[in-house]
Amino acid sequence: MSNSKRRNFQIEAFKHRVVVDPKYSEKTWKILEHAIHEIYNHNASGLSFEELYRNAYNMVLHKFGEKLYSGLVTTMTLHLKELSKSIEAAQGGFFLEEMNRKWADHNKALQMIRDILMYMDRTFIPSTHKTPVHELGLNLWRDNIIHSSKIQARLLNTLLELVHRERTGEVINRGLMRNVIKMLMDLGSSVYQEDFEKHFLEVSANFYSVESQQFIECCDCGDYLKKAERRLNEEMERVSHYLDAKSEAKITNVVEKEMIANHMQRLVHMENSGLVNMLVDDKYEDLGRMYSLFRRVHNGLSTIRDVMTSHIRETGKHLVTDPERLKDPVDFVQQLLDEKDKHDKIISLAFNNDKTFQNALNSSFEYFINLNPRSPEFISLFVDDKLRKGLKGVSEEDVEIVLDKVMMLFRYLQEKDVFEKYYKQHLAKRLLSGKTTSDDAERSLIVKLKTECGYQFTSKLEGMFTDMKTSQDTMQGFYASQASETGDSPTLAVQVLTTGSWPTQSSAPCNLPAEILGVCEKFRTYYLGTHTGRRLSWQTNMGTADLKGTFGNGQKHELNVSTYQMCILMLFNNADRLCYKEIEQATEIPPSDLKRCLQSLACVKGKNVLRKEPMSKDIGEDDAFFFNDKFASKFYKVKIGTVVAQKESEPEKQETRQRVEEDRKPQIEAAIVRIMKSRRMLDHNNIVSEVTKLLQPRFLANPVVIKKRIESLIEREFLERDNVDRKMYKYLA
Repeated sequence: MSNSKRRNFQIEAFKHRVVVDPKYSEKTWKILEHAIHEIYNHNASGLSFEELYRNAYNMVLHKFGEKLYSGLVTTMTLHLKELSKSIEAAQGGFFLEEMNRKWADHNKALQMIRDILMYMDRTFIPSTHKTPVHELGLNLWRDNIIHSSKIQARLLNTLLELVHRERTGEVINRGLMRNVIKMLMDLGSSVYQEDFEKHFLEVSANFYSVESQQFIECCDCGDYLKKAERRLNEEMERVSHYLDAKSEAKITNVVEKEMIANHMQRLVHMENSGLVNMLVDDKYEDLGRMYSLFRRVHNGLSTIRDVMTSHIRETGKHLVTDPERLKDPVDFVQQLLDEKDKHDKIISLAFNNDKTFQNALNSSFEYFINLNPRSPEFISLFVDDKLRKGLKGVSEEDVEIVLDKVMMLFRYLQEKDVFEKYYKQHLAKRLLSGKTTSDDAERSLIVKLKTECGYQFTSKLEGMFTDMKTSQDTMQGFYASQASETGDSPTLAVQVLTTGSWPTQSSAPCNLPAEILGVCEKFRTYYLGTHTGRRLSWQTNMGTADLKGTFGNGQKHELNVSTYQMCILMLFNNADRLCYKEIEQATEIPPSDLKRCLQSLACVKGKNVLRKEPMSKDIGEDDAFFFNDKFASKFYKVKIGTVVAQKESEPEKQETRQRVEEDRKPQIEAAIVRIMKSRRMLDHNNIVSEVTKLLQPRFLANPVVIKKRIESLIEREFLERDNVDRKMYKYLA
């Protein structure tokens, strides 16, 4: 349709004048005012709400909205003044009940009035920006009742008094409290906060400040924490029953500050019952309570963590430096494991497996385990003890648990290469003597070490197992080749060890008996005939032998001895008496080893197949030795061990330490070259810090040694100093 054809419509006013009764507004308001009075006086049943609604509607329609609104304010104010007097007159416990009753009446009346004045609420009020009827009713109640000079303070004091009585153990009317508090909340959050909550929090802070002081003077730490926890739960319950939900965080903050934060240091350090006592006595429940309460306050957990760390470090330091405990390495390591288990359990049961506590525990153990330079040796001795005899009859799962615990201690070691040295020595002895309880357990530990430190760490250890298997095959081949020569010669079992894999020490060869020498030569001929380009050297200090001996009364025994001991005993086939010098000359066993062997053959009760003159515990160079005819044992097989210290002697320790230091030199140099190859140019301090970081998984590199290795590399022209800055090094390709 085009614009030209579009029609414009216009609405015109009535032609005749509408005459309104000049007293209309007065008459109508009187009807509505009377209705409001009746509603407040509980006589609403006789009113016609439809008629009242129409009257209010007409008043607004005829532009008397202002009169209607102001009349409503005046009438409601009048009624509320009357209600105020009634509430003021209520005595004691009836005060809140009266207020609650009047509040319920006012709300009911307000609902009816709002229904009658609905049209005004929808049209007149929004257009004039006045307060809606319901909100107006609440505001008038607030101004005329709650903020009345005779009610305001009385209401607050009554509410606070009831809360106090409940805190001191009395039972109060919670339903009434809930209604009155809800009234304050319905009047607006500012009324609830200003007229009640602010004062409630202040009074609560004072109450808990005084109470916490009383408790801390008369209770031990555990009891105090129980009371604090109970108070905290009570306040949360109180909020759920009759306070605004938003008050929970505020009131719990008050309790936390007054009962926990203000007394944290005193609680953790409390004599005979503080944190340290709880840790020592495994008080999981008290520790759990302390953790859950302290985590609610600022720096709470760090306070517990610091005290725990300090205690563990102190305990651990005492453990690893106590000379008494160092006498038994196996017990020493077991105590470390017990200490770790104890604190792991505490962290698990009481501290919610908190990672920060676990980290603190780990750093504490790392700190004190490395205070004792012999820790790597002791851990290896512990493993040796367990894998020799300690795990017999133990299930696979339990073996794994023990090995995992050992690995945990191993991770704390800064000098992992020292552990490797000792572990290799102990493993070699176990394998060669056939004393390991389980090959699976041995291999399992090597797999764990490999996972932790890489292939390089365990390649030689795996080589030792390979040699043991190859040796079995070699011996089968040897005896198959000797099948035709069945003589009376001794039976030989040889383990062929690869020089690089085993911790063999160059030992002076001793003079083997002629019978043994013959069969050894046969084996040498066979082995070198089947393997070209190899060389065999006998490690007589590492072997064992089984001898059959006949004593007085024709008593026969089988003696299990070391190769050195065999050489000594075989001499007595041709002589009844030999002096020390003669034995030394005939066998050429190193003096220190010879004395130990003679000591175990002549001085150990029940194993003394030789007699010594003069009789004493120590071996002297003038001593004489005799075959002991009177030797007797209830066992047919008698194992004669060598008297040897379980731990290393001081010279052996120095030698091991020296070997470790020598082994570290090429590793440090390799690390320096690797870093310089990628960086090309670097200053001294950065080289030291990067080398230390690179080698940390194996050992803690000494800056002095790093400096010496840098000097050595400069001499061999791998590096050179910068011409201008002498602390700067360049890599030479």
